Amino acid sequence: MESQIRGKVWKFGDDINTDIISPGEYMDASYEEIGKHAMERAYPGFSDAIEKGDIIVAGENFGPGSSRETAQIALLYAGVGGVIAKSFARIFFRNCINVGFPAVTFSETEKLNQGDEIIVDLQNGTIENLTTGQTYHGSRLPDHVLSIVEDGGLRNHLKRILGK
Repeated sequence: MESQIRGKVWKFGDDINTDIISPGEYMDASYEEIGKHAMERAYPGFSDAIEKGDIIVAGENFGPGSSRETAQIALLYAGVGGVIAKSFARIFFRNCINVGFPAVTFSETEKLNQGDEIIVDLQNGTIENLTTGQTYHGSRLPDHVLSIVEDGGLRNHLKRILGK
């Protein structure tokens, strides 16, 4: 994975929980099937509507609920490039890093609109809105966290550093 993600914005509100992100009835399905149902409770047909790399932008407390990693896996397999939110549930954020899924906090998500094309630089914490020409500063992933995300998650990261 690169340290930059580029895609269109898909806006969601506050308190988007893991059951909305990945409905529990698909928890035992294949990753591909789980991805087909990502965000369908908030936006029916979401996984068919997005383009690979598109970015979810949400309000406060994105990802509360279950500690299962299927929510992040659903977003990955749906083709979502990452999530920007005002804040994340702690376990959700940790699981994002564990599976190599970019998550960035940005306190002014209202400045990003549905359909805007943006570039998120994970290393510098910048969000460039190509639609409006504005650049904003979100959270910067620490180098050790960024290396886990760039390696595709904790398992791949450990394999790389242990030489396996």
